[in-house]
Amino acid sequence: MPLVLLIDGYNLLGVFGKQRPEQGGAADETREALISRLSLYSQCKGHPVTVVFDAWRERTGLEHHENRTGVRVVFTRRGERADQVIQRLTREYGRTCAVVSSDLEIIQTAKSHGAFVMKSQEFKVKLELLENSKPRTGKAVPLKQSWAKSEEEGPPARLDKKGNPRKLPKAVRNRKRRLRLF
Repeated sequence: MPLVLLIDGYNLLGVFGKQRPEQGGAADETREALISRLSLYSQCKGHPVTVVFDAWRERTGLEHHENRTGVRVVFTRRGERADQVIQRLTREYGRTCAVVSSDLEIIQTAKSHGAFVMKSQEFKVKLELLENSKPRTGKAVPLKQSWAKSEEEGPPARLDKKGNPRKLPKAVRNRKRRLRLF
């Protein structure tokens, strides 16, 4: 069973520098652009994608679900935030989902239920790499993994570490292995 990708919609749009609906602007166009990008990602990677948007200020009191080009779009009900819906879905899916958000409360809930967590900035890079690597034939080109350490890895925790000094810690290797799935 493929992993389900749960995405905090406005959190990801914030990383792209787009405005929330409260801030004005063309909210519908930016949401639709994000949904089309996620649709492309879902088709290339084969993961079901669910994106959750806040709609708690809307007049409708019910949670609204739509399927658009292979992406499940969820608008929250009145009085409920996207964070709460993502946390509920994370509890339902458990280890079979990955969560994309930079919200610490969502990250803690996802980790406690065994879900894989990817910050919005990391996922933005993945989306951009996928769009840039797509040739004209319509198939994505596999990307080469960089052997350079990223900023998150930082220096080793202990200086008296035994074993191969060029080998990354096991937790970092496991995270990189899971990131390759996306």
